[in-house]
Amino acid sequence: MTLNAFYLDYIENKKELKETTRVNYKYMYKTFVWEEFGAKKLPDIKYSDVKRFYNHLMRDCHMKPNTLETIHTILHPIFGTAVRDGYIRTNPTDGVMAEIKKSNDWEKPKRHALTESQQIAFIEYIRDHQTYSHWLPLMTVLLGTGGRVGEILGLTWDDVDFSNEVININHNLLYHISEETGKAKLSVGTPKTRSGEREIPMFSAVKETLLKLYEEQKCDGFCKTNVDGYTGFIFMNRFGDVLTPPCVNRVINRVLRDYNIEEGMRAEKEDREPTYLPHFSVHNLRHTFCTRMCENETNLKIIQEIMGHSDITTTMDIYNEATREKKRESFSNLEGKMKIC
Repeated sequence: MTLNAFYLDYIENKKELKETTRVNYKYMYKTFVWEEFGAKKLPDIKYSDVKRFYNHLMRDCHMKPNTLETIHTILHPIFGTAVRDGYIRTNPTDGVMAEIKKSNDWEKPKRHALTESQQIAFIEYIRDHQTYSHWLPLMTVLLGTGGRVGEILGLTWDDVDFSNEVININHNLLYHISEETGKAKLSVGTPKTRSGEREIPMFSAVKETLLKLYEEQKCDGFCKTNVDGYTGFIFMNRFGDVLTPPCVNRVINRVLRDYNIEEGMRAEKEDREPTYLPHFSVHNLRHTFCTRMCENETNLKIIQEIMGHSDITTTMDIYNEATREKKRESFSNLEGKMKIC
């Protein structure tokens, strides 16, 4: 039996996979594995073959670490199932990624939060800009809750409890390729883990923003989109349809482009070095919220629950990075005051 033949049977029986994950796995396998590596006979594939294949993807296909890890995430359980079924004795992918990372001195690129000054500049530019000001409510909620973009765009008015000042996160809006039609579609999914279901308390700015938006929609009309039975989505476009994540990222790109153009002109006029905003995606706003939390809250469990992290190490990584800067700032302020020599 070839790896391809076993893969087809394996993926068919993975009924628990969400549609978005299944479509992504199928695309990745078909694109990178099927043609050559997948044609090998299952018992003939050894550890060195897998390592050679991964090195080929890195060297010849210029594959990034995250993408290679996705390939590994697909292949490792396939070979694990083959072991349990008795086709092979050991899993040839065991330990390969660890060796690849070590030999290539690989580190996954870190997603950096906006600094406080960058965050203020970004939000003030949107607030004061004639073209972008209508995006302020969405950016305020994203920066004020730390929710994933699909969770925030999937919010309906039923999810907002104004009396108790909390937002209930129990589903997310997905924009993905349909397995049946091959075309992009909207659907509503549940969080991948139980920790994804949570309550996020509302800051006063978030509550005021949502109350104002609700009153406006009472006059102008609510969102017309129905996705898998969900209606009354809070955030919508000018046509009354629910927003999609790619749309939000396009807006952020345009804001950054225009801000940096104007900042460059201001700097030239004022004869100073420009202070540009870095390129970032909507997910960086979630990372920024988490960083501000870590800078001001010492209880990691609270931060983990608010963020919906299933693994505390994710929270700790952000916490360590955030507090490292605070420690440097603290030592800078103490310079010359400690009388150590």
